[in-house]
Amino acid sequence: MSLTLYFHPLSSFCQKVLTALYEKDIAFEKHVVNFMDAAENARFTEIWPIRQFPVLRDTARGRIIPESSLIIEYLDQHYPGKVQLLPEDREEAFEARRLDRFFDLHVQVPMQKTVTDKLRPEGQNDSFGVDEAKAKLNTAYGVLEKELGGKTWATGERYTMADCAASPALFYANMSVPFGAEYPGVAAYLDRLMQRPSFARAVEEARPYFDMRPE
Repeated sequence: MSLTLYFHPLSSFCQKVLTALYEKDIAFEKHVVNFMDAAENARFTEIWPIRQFPVLRDTARGRIIPESSLIIEYLDQHYPGKVQLLPEDREEAFEARRLDRFFDLHVQVPMQKTVTDKLRPEGQNDSFGVDEAKAKLNTAYGVLEKELGGKTWATGERYTMADCAASPALFYANMSVPFGAEYPGVAAYLDRLMQRPSFARAVEEARPYFDMRPE
């Protein structure tokens, strides 16, 4: 088996890639990264010195691919599987990339701020930054409420890499800053994402780790 994914099941960016891999239905090996284990930490650092996951290792092609969006595009190019997640049409591909970046930068990043701040040492929390992140999430919800109007998936009727990005982003964001009645379109979209077998599988695999997520 030439593909190995270095990841953690609880990570939103890793779930994004898992969703893509399950959509494609291609074979790959999973390697859960445990930074608390010194030896494993050192091995992963040799593979990717930046020490962030997900990372895809392709021994057949001799490549190390970091970053969730790059991994999905790499898979589309070299391991398309059952579906292409980046449309061949250039305009449609641009829309998929545009919304992929929106979900990563304007939903996932502020959502992670609200979570990681709880892991800071006592007395070193950033309440201003957390409030700012929550405000950014509400702004993003407002943009998405308009963006998603009349669509089944992020770009229309076709499921793309943007939906892979949206799935964990909105799933975890809704835990930090619930949508409420103000954003029914975003809530309905998340419901559709949750029913997608690929993402449902990623969530189910993460459940044993849910107690690691700070409240």
